Amino acid sequence: MKFSKSLIPRIFLILFINQIFFNAPKAQSAEKIKIIYSIFSRTVTVDSLKTFAENGNSSKSLRKILNATGSSDEKIQSILNNKFEIPITIASKLVYSEIGNVFLNRLSSILHTPNTNDERTGMLALRSSVIKGLYTGNGKINLVSFFESYPTKTVILNVNALSKVMNKVQSISELLDFFTSKPLEKIKNN
Repeated sequence: MKFSKSLIPRIFLILFINQIFFNAPKAQSAEKIKIIYSIFSRTVTVDSLKTFAENGNSSKSLRKILNATGSSDEKIQSILNNKFEIPITIASKLVYSEIGNVFLNRLSSILHTPNTNDERTGMLALRSSVIKGLYTGNGKINLVSFFESYPTKTVILNVNALSKVMNKVQSISELLDFFTSKPLEKIKNN
């Protein structure tokens, strides 16, 4: 009788540990991008964005958004497929640096998680997406892999906040040049 009484709690312990370690939920990835402009919003799936980036085919909802941009499909595909190559160690140093925190803080007003009430949560999600995207892309990341690596099912893209930033910066290339030239050299040397 002693054997069976001590065996039952052990079996329950083994089953409990099995549930915790072997059935752990997978980390989420973004499935939808909710684009908010003033009081209007549209939602597009990350899969439809990926399909468009790969072969130019677009869903009806994505086509409406693409038409609203006023840019050619080829230009948008080029932007979506443009890969940035950076070693994960350098990217990690950059996103945890002071300038990285400033950049992520500003970017978190444009791209953020649903129901985000603080900047820190948005910064953490962005940081996670960059590192995970670079890891899965073997040191390369593009916009599609960035969205695929975002840690929530929905990403909010605030067009009003994006417009404010774009008014301050003449072009995205200036912004990228600024963030990829001098700060990276300082980080590489540290």
